[in-house]
Amino acid sequence: MRRPFRAAPVVKEGPRSNREIRIPFVQLIDVEGKNLGQTPTADALAMAEEAGLDLVEIVPNANPPVCKILDLGKLKYEGQKKASEQRKRQKVIEVKEIKMRPNIDDHDYETKMKAVRRFFEEGDKVKVTLRFRGREMAHQELGMELLNRVREETAELSKVEAEPKLEGRQMMMVLAPRPH
Repeated sequence: MRRPFRAAPVVKEGPRSNREIRIPFVQLIDVEGKNLGQTPTADALAMAEEAGLDLVEIVPNANPPVCKILDLGKLKYEGQKKASEQRKRQKVIEVKEIKMRPNIDDHDYETKMKAVRRFFEEGDKVKVTLRFRGREMAHQELGMELLNRVREETAELSKVEAEPKLEGRQMMMVLAPRPH
């Protein structure tokens, strides 16, 4: 036997408005922002329709709920604009990776360190990866010295988020920028 299809209840976004407000009395605030006190909901709805606006529940948890006469479309639009502004201002922190070898040349090291400093200025985290090949594994202390040198040179710009650790043939350390 098949069950009849029932659609999921519609979940409404935003505050209740107009006919959705089913409480007998509301605390009413008019278009100019004046508090009109406790008003029967039917009278408040009539006032809103007369003004060509909506009755919107502003504080639903109050007793009685506070409702205001305003343009619901405009309220939603301004809310969307505010949300998009906040998304624009948000900085996504990325983790940039710098790869080195234990016996890196001085000039190559300086070039890599310039990139590390630039990443910190942009507000990104840096993952320093050291790859060992062949017999370099026998001299892991060289890798540790190199990572400690990186840590010391960036001490005023960054803090260590993940201490140097060896995973297989790689040694890694994560540095995060210091807040200014």
